[in-house]
Amino acid sequence: MAINPDYLGREYPAPEAYEVTRGKIREFAEAIDDLNPVYLDRASAKAMGHPDVIAPPTFPVILGMAGSALAIADPDLGVDFSRVVHGDQGFHYSRPLYAGDVLSTVTRITGIKALGGNELLTMETVAEAADGEHVVTASMMLVVRGS
Repeated sequence: MAINPDYLGREYPAPEAYEVTRGKIREFAEAIDDLNPVYLDRASAKAMGHPDVIAPPTFPVILGMAGSALAIADPDLGVDFSRVVHGDQGFHYSRPLYAGDVLSTVTRITGIKALGGNELLTMETVAEAADGEHVVTASMMLVVRGS
């Protein structure tokens, strides 16, 4: 089943805001084995000019999980998840993610393309602070392998 091209531009808002906490930042930093003190220690982060610990640059993959899960679970989109491999990831920041941020996110399908017997599904997740400030846009491309 091919990915439904009518879904290009469709949006999937996360069902609730995401609160970035020191604990979640620490867990992520430990999981990727990057123990930079600005991720783990508030005093170190403040010494570098930040108001609190900051999240590692790839942390926003977490922010897109809710919306992308909603998209992929939509049977009318036509994604066979058993054939999905990760193709690409990118991040565009307006500022770092800080502990204490409460972010609303919307994931949008920005690309559907056939290439070499495979299909490429591109999604981007825009994260905004409670005051509407853009914080980060995370893009992800999934490859749905052909049969």
